[in-house]
Amino acid sequence: MFATPLETADGRRAELCPLEPWQAAEFLAHMDRGREYVGRHIGLPDAAGDLAAARAFLQSYADKQAADSGRIFGIRLDGTLVGGVLFRLFDAGAGTCEVGCWLEPSAVGRGLVTRAAGILIDWAVEERGIHRIEWVVSSENTPSVKVAERLGMRRDGVLRQASSHRGVRKDLEVWSVLAPEWREHRAGA
Repeated sequence: MFATPLETADGRRAELCPLEPWQAAEFLAHMDRGREYVGRHIGLPDAAGDLAAARAFLQSYADKQAADSGRIFGIRLDGTLVGGVLFRLFDAGAGTCEVGCWLEPSAVGRGLVTRAAGILIDWAVEERGIHRIEWVVSSENTPSVKVAERLGMRRDGVLRQASSHRGVRKDLEVWSVLAPEWREHRAGA
């Protein structure tokens, strides 16, 4: 399997690598470790409640990758799956995509999501010609909002009560970066 190294401030070994259906048991164990924390803002833990559901979720992304409409990657810290990033939506023809993320508590505060999402954005812009990258986040998810800011994104607006998560209506913020802005941000980093 291939992996892309991710730097950590504390010198630990971290990497970004594809997540595939055959890794469903590992993915489920990771979700179980972070289920409460990850589930505060996103439905991913609810979509991967057991082994069959975890496999189906990863298979949906394998199907998206085959159709060139999405991809999913895991973040490993010292060899253990601790989070991930994904292209939730990917439309090369329209030149747009949406990047998303999640992380279990043991890996928070190391910059892993920011670095991993930056790799995805760089690939989307430079290899695939994507012009607009979006980041959609619950207004209550301050850590994810801060990632969008660190990635040089701008807040486009708030979709009031646009999402229902575990029976509660939530505001969603839409953040974005355009290809020229990304190149400028990356050059200044």
